[in-house]
Amino acid sequence: MNPVNPNALLHSKWTKVDVHNKEKHFVVIDVEKDENKKVIRCVIEAVINHEEYEINWRDLKKPTLWRQGWQ
Repeated sequence: MNPVNPNALLHSKWTKVDVHNKEKHFVVIDVEKDENKKVIRCVIEAVINHEEYEINWRDLKKPTLWRQGWQ
């Protein structure tokens, strides 16, 4: 399991394991939290084409889907 700190999500870098449309490397560009400081929204951006996707931030913990950093 990838160690993911919700307080350090913003601007973190990730590599997608299953590449589609040459989108392999991503950066977290937006994290929204509720009044209890829980993450309610996480947006990543593909480095190659700047496409944005809203994801469940907990999916970043799954090594079958994501690798921490750019690899």
